[in-house]
Amino acid sequence: MEGFGFALTGGSAGLMDALPAEKKTALLKELFGAGPENLGISYIRISMGASDLDANVFSYCDLPKGETDPQLTKFNLSQDTLHLIPMIQAALKLNPTLKIMASPWSPPVWMKSNGFSMGGHLLKQYYDSYALYFVKYIKAMKAKGITIHSLTMQNEPEHGGNNPSLLMDAEEQKVFLRDHLGPLLAKEQIKTEVILYDHNADHPNYPISILNDPKAKAYAAGTAFHLYLGDESALSKVHEAHPDKKLYFTEQWTGAKGSFDGDLFWHTEHVVLGTINHWSSAVIEWNLAADASFNPHTPGGCSECKGAFTIQGDAISRNVSYYIIGQASKFIPVGAQRVTTNANMESIKSVGFLLVNGKKANLVVNTGVQQKVKIQEGNNQIIFEMPAKS
Repeated sequence: MEGFGFALTGGSAGLMDALPAEKKTALLKELFGAGPENLGISYIRISMGASDLDANVFSYCDLPKGETDPQLTKFNLSQDTLHLIPMIQAALKLNPTLKIMASPWSPPVWMKSNGFSMGGHLLKQYYDSYALYFVKYIKAMKAKGITIHSLTMQNEPEHGGNNPSLLMDAEEQKVFLRDHLGPLLAKEQIKTEVILYDHNADHPNYPISILNDPKAKAYAAGTAFHLYLGDESALSKVHEAHPDKKLYFTEQWTGAKGSFDGDLFWHTEHVVLGTINHWSSAVIEWNLAADASFNPHTPGGCSECKGAFTIQGDAISRNVSYYIIGQASKFIPVGAQRVTTNANMESIKSVGFLLVNGKKANLVVNTGVQQKVKIQEGNNQIIFEMPAKS
């Protein structure tokens, strides 16, 4: 296991950064600090440029209409310097081993076929410029003391209706990685892992088709999935086709209309336990913080995305995804190794771990009625009562 965590969106960072100093320090410690009293977050996902949970759309090379900048002479970290970068720097002080994944929602609009923040495709003549954009970003973040451990080439490449967004089919992603981004990262001796796809579990053939190309595969470290469509078993299909590549689970939202018990149970069963049992080595939920009205978001961005925290002024409350991740991150530290458990009843699902300190952890979900459950290893056993749906 490489870790558990959330997306630290620009909007989340702004809300956290606006807290009074004492509350901000306490919140950061609760999330990223060592010790059993804290949540133990070990992996965060951030957006390259704006995600739809920023207050407005921006990239790192925004230009007046009609202008282009193929050499990216005007590249800058833009609005990320206001709140996001300071919050990451503060998190890294508390946990220097925190891993960071970066995902773009859209390139600069002048690189796109439709010249607009939503949808469109990356123009072929800008494949090299966009590869350079990634390199400049990784280096600029490094200069701020932030190592980008992994990146995906596009958030939800099959969904062009978000603001911002970009359509990138498997062939386009393969060519961009194989002929442009991969060789440039290698030339610059950048060790950041490139992760494929970053979208729903209904299309495992998207990453498989890229990994089937030996040149493209050489530059890919693994595949990332969301679970808004499809089933977590899709992760195993990719593992079976390419067992030498890693799998990550990188996004699932909890929404304004969800119930605490329903979301806690479904996410624990499918997102945490389910994806790990299908080879995922990290589980990252969606948004870390929003206000009571589910702001900020871009025009056309997600207006019902609930944060792990609601931050309204200086009041902080904890929501369901805080507990979804905490139920795992507090007990399954980085480096834990998944081991097979044989749950012999259909209604009992489990995933076991051998921890670095030699101890073991076992996460068990009862999808059925109240019943006695026995955990046995060799001659050692524990019998306990599990309530229905727990």
